[in-house]
Amino acid sequence: MDKLRIVFMGTPEFAVGILDTIVKNLYDIVGVVTAADKPAGRGQKMKYSAVKEYALEHKLTLLQPTNLKDESFLQELKSLNANLQIVVAFRMLPEVVWKMPKLGTFNLHASLLPNYRGAAPINWAIINGDQKTGVTTFFIDDKIDTGAIILSSETEIGAKENAGQLHDRLMYLGSEVVIETLELIEKGNLITTTQKDNPKIKTAYKLNKENCKIDWTKSAGEIYNLIRGLNSYPSAWSFFKDKDQEWNVKIHEVKVVLENHNHNLGSLICTKKEMKIAVKNGFIQVLSLQFPGKKKMNVAELLNGMTFSEDGKVH
Repeated sequence: MDKLRIVFMGTPEFAVGILDTIVKNLYDIVGVVTAADKPAGRGQKMKYSAVKEYALEHKLTLLQPTNLKDESFLQELKSLNANLQIVVAFRMLPEVVWKMPKLGTFNLHASLLPNYRGAAPINWAIINGDQKTGVTTFFIDDKIDTGAIILSSETEIGAKENAGQLHDRLMYLGSEVVIETLELIEKGNLITTTQKDNPKIKTAYKLNKENCKIDWTKSAGEIYNLIRGLNSYPSAWSFFKDKDQEWNVKIHEVKVVLENHNHNLGSLICTKKEMKIAVKNGFIQVLSLQFPGKKKMNVAELLNGMTFSEDGKVH
């Protein structure tokens, strides 16, 4: 078997954890492909992807194509003479790219495929109240997350675990599975499994403003799972209304209080130190949140400088 010459493709922090493990295991990374720089924040300063920061720091050859079919990018990629490509949290590749290396292109996905194909697998596993998830390596084909599975590894989801915590654990688990996958490829010991579709497969839809908005008519458990499934990014949100004022508020941490009550759904019940929202089978007690233009704060801090009337509600 020829020595592995790897091109790594990825963008966010999750991909950095995997790339770092590959580098520390002394594999030959001949190139890194990441997203083009984007203006971000109020000053619209150019922001580098997390993977670009890592590549620059470790003096790795870096490509940042805006178009993956661009002829000059394809020539540059070919000139790296890689025999394997690894993709982690990047974007859909054209066939001309994923078919380029002799040993193929494999992807690490943060779910147990075929469940949660798509953009936000970590979030949706928690939002849907799943008790387990995992990571999968598979060879890329012409659809999204449907290729032949190489390896997968499972882990429990904690009852109080949020998406940020699960993200970090899956990054470490993913690093181990990628190294095991590389060892199998090096030894020529690969046995892949074809993914089988079935009607019960769950999807990891792209997160947007609509599916991150809290529906206060749902049960306390469903609301709790949505909030922790979107914490720490991109955050669940709701409108808070009191008298003639209304705010778009991000809700970060909550706990469930199960008890009977006579309040209308969505009623805001506040003391000097505590905020509860009435739901079907009890209350959602808010622990931390973020009002527009303000930093994230705990509820006691907020209520120290802000009061709500008995008419306060969320919707």
